[in-house]
Amino acid sequence: MNEQRVLKIGIPKGSLAESTVDLFARAGFQLNLSSRGYYPSIDDPGISCVMFRAQEMSRYVEDGVLDAGLTGHDWICENNSDVHEVCELIYSKATARPARWVLAVPNESKAQKAEDLEGGIIATELVNVTSQYFERRGIKVKIEFSWGATEVKARLLDGIVDVTETGSSLRANNLRIIDQVLTSTTRFVANKQAYAEPWKREKIDSVALLLRGAIEARAKVGLKLNVARNNLDKVFSLLPAELSPTVSSLADDQYVAIEVILEATIERAIVPQLQKAGASGIIVYPLNKVIP
Repeated sequence: MNEQRVLKIGIPKGSLAESTVDLFARAGFQLNLSSRGYYPSIDDPGISCVMFRAQEMSRYVEDGVLDAGLTGHDWICENNSDVHEVCELIYSKATARPARWVLAVPNESKAQKAEDLEGGIIATELVNVTSQYFERRGIKVKIEFSWGATEVKARLLDGIVDVTETGSSLRANNLRIIDQVLTSTTRFVANKQAYAEPWKREKIDSVALLLRGAIEARAKVGLKLNVARNNLDKVFSLLPAELSPTVSSLADDQYVAIEVILEATIERAIVPQLQKAGASGIIVYPLNKVIP
């Protein structure tokens, strides 16, 4: 009997864990995390999951400990990992915006640009990327690795390079940004040798397709409505021009049913207008996946 083929996927531990579980759920996978365990269960016998910190994920993928994993672009750069990037997955713990690694100083600092920190000490968790940032600019500074609470160290040293999505933590600590070092989003990456195996590549690509579909659906909704044929042109004029709605005949041939997928922000703006144009039986429903 053939051995069961199982793909080993790394799930990020820490701040991204909860949003990753939600993403997999919307993609159709039931991923269950244990509060103390490092081996989440998943309802797909062809996948096994292991939890690692995002900071180290790309190294384990490159080394073949994992076939694939989810990690940030920032940590791929920091580790200089030689992995295959399957796709970008824009989701995070706070917003849909990319994370930003920024150079920040106390509000009272005289520094207005990176060059003003010449000869200073910078604290960061992203040591290699930060070193490259200053080296490219010909600025000599000392980079100290920060084990956490990096914002607190800004007043003890000359500045920090820290990650932010909204900037709220920096503002709360009376820090201001003087430059952006790197932007980062989550990436689904694969070991190059694993991705060269046909069955693993097919499985990895299938998972990537479903995850991308879940993200694509996040900002969209489905819209159904009925409308008399003599009002059809008025309803079509309200729908975005790039959309191609499905139109179906009803038992009463004077009416048709329309179904379309559109951005949630557009839907809430046009529904009242659609009703005024003669639409009835309007139904708006959420989507789990939108596959291009």
